[in-house]
Amino acid sequence: MRFATIRIGNTLTAARIEGDRAVLVNAGDAVDAYVRRDRLTDTGEVDARTAHYARVSPAPAHILCVGLNYRSHIEELRCPTPTYPTFFAKFPSTLTGPRDTIALPCISDHIEGEAELAVIVGQRLRRADVEDANHAIAGYCVANDLSLRDWQHRTTQALQGKVFDRSTPLGPMLVTPDELDNARDLTVTFTVDGVEWQHGSTSDLLFTPAELLAYCSTFLTLEPGDVILTGTPGKTAHAATSLTPGQHLVTTIEGIGAAINPTATDPLPDTRPIWREETDQ
Repeated sequence: MRFATIRIGNTLTAARIEGDRAVLVNAGDAVDAYVRRDRLTDTGEVDARTAHYARVSPAPAHILCVGLNYRSHIEELRCPTPTYPTFFAKFPSTLTGPRDTIALPCISDHIEGEAELAVIVGQRLRRADVEDANHAIAGYCVANDLSLRDWQHRTTQALQGKVFDRSTPLGPMLVTPDELDNARDLTVTFTVDGVEWQHGSTSDLLFTPAELLAYCSTFLTLEPGDVILTGTPGKTAHAATSLTPGQHLVTTIEGIGAAINPTATDPLPDTRPIWREETDQ
């Protein structure tokens, strides 16, 4: 099954995607529709090709992201293979829609994109084994972890480079595991103005989606709608060093679809902090 969160005017509603049809249903978003999938009532229909897709999970309780989870990326960076997954967090304010414009902060001179398979949690999960975690997956969608590298590497903690507002598209739809063979071997690509910056396959994942959910569930309770970003493949030889305003980003995962996001100039003024100079006086 395929569910999406659709924006109709100022309201979000869920839709079941059937080819070119987005069948509206009596649920608030894609995750709600998945949870209530056996009790849904159709309420209308719009064209799936022109629908306004919002982020699949509008307000997750937790967004957890994995670093260094593609073997090719680990080799590219010449890092030791991790024994355990390395996590950092995002916030709901970091998410944006899979067709929305992304304003690139002028406080950064080095912004990169990272194509990622996102896992959407479908039921509460606490201290689960891998088998139970696999059954708790509602589905998969596309994400792109845009990162301010100069901010990310200011300290040993990546948070400040990973959470700028409305920087992580999530969508365009939630696709249930049975349609994707549990995402075992899906091609993942990221292009900028038609040039391929990333290319990989989920078969290259070090830790599988179910293993990641099981691991997370040992230290917190996962809730329906929670999002796990599973990591990113390595770059191609054509990848440039930084994104700039006016570009066209396409993040695609085989069998799911694409997040298509133009970039724009930051509407806010450059407010680079000068607190260090003030403190030293």
